[in-house]
Amino acid sequence: MESLLLLPIALSFILIMVALPKWIRKCHHIGLLWEDMNKFNHPKNVAASGGIVVVFAFVFGVLAYIALRTFVFQIDSVNVKIFSLLNVVLILGMIGLTDDLLGWKHGGLSVNFRIIFAFLASIPLVVINAGTSAVNVPFFGLVDLGILYPLLIIPIGVAGATTTYNMLAGFNGLETGLGIIIISFLSYVAFITGNSWLSVIGLCMVAALCGFFIFNKVPAKVFPGDILTYSIGAMIAGMAILGNFEKIAVFVFIPFILETFLKSRGRLKKQSFGIPNEDNSLELPYPKLYGMTHVSLFILKKFKKKVYENDVVYFLFAFEIVLCVLALLIFRGGLV
Repeated sequence: MESLLLLPIALSFILIMVALPKWIRKCHHIGLLWEDMNKFNHPKNVAASGGIVVVFAFVFGVLAYIALRTFVFQIDSVNVKIFSLLNVVLILGMIGLTDDLLGWKHGGLSVNFRIIFAFLASIPLVVINAGTSAVNVPFFGLVDLGILYPLLIIPIGVAGATTTYNMLAGFNGLETGLGIIIISFLSYVAFITGNSWLSVIGLCMVAALCGFFIFNKVPAKVFPGDILTYSIGAMIAGMAILGNFEKIAVFVFIPFILETFLKSRGRLKKQSFGIPNEDNSLELPYPKLYGMTHVSLFILKKFKKKVYENDVVYFLFAFEIVLCVLALLIFRGGLV
């Protein structure tokens, strides 16, 4: 019977593989195309906001999982938590889609507007008092934050994860691949900590992202858009809160924390892209480093004469995988 739980995961993947090519064709038909900034002359030939397909595939996969729990296993103990997480992902997905429609070259939504709505999007988790208010604080040990946890920590967590995840982007497959790595890891953490339901929810998103990655890797046929980066950030924050493994989630989020710091040096105005040569190898765009993609490009150029988009993307993937392995070693005592 438990093998039936694979069906929602498979459904998410199948929906992507069926619907995404149709989305790409439709985008080309109506001219909903974006420039590929890390290619020479920035060809405007990549389908936009494909993340909307990922979100829908994820939602239908999760709904299938809820149906199995309700009608086959006759369990509904965590359905409220699942629907709360779905609401957070959908709200932030809508905010991301709005930002996509306004266009990043025209400023999109203002930073303040995005942060405010990211805080408001946490309300579904706040109203069910998700997570555990007792947290380990360095130098103080276990501290019960009481009402401050749902009213302060949850909104900060959702807003922080969403806005920072959106910053480390701009390379084919980067946002999608990092999402696959982090959510796969958190799904494993959820499983070994006794939250198997949360693990299945996470794997529904991973399955959808894996299907999307096939079309989003170099050379990309479709871009995720802010609708997907916001949704992935929301998913990571929601899993950390509902699974009570906030510390380990923050640790594997180090690349995005570093990205925020580096972007702040440029007053959030510097872009992550490289400067493409005629052979599509990349050069650093600024004298200083203003993002993790710049850091990766800088390091790789110490070892390679020509660095390409794929090199930067897989370098960051490797960095994230190392962090996940370190997280297991550092926090293993609190996972079982």
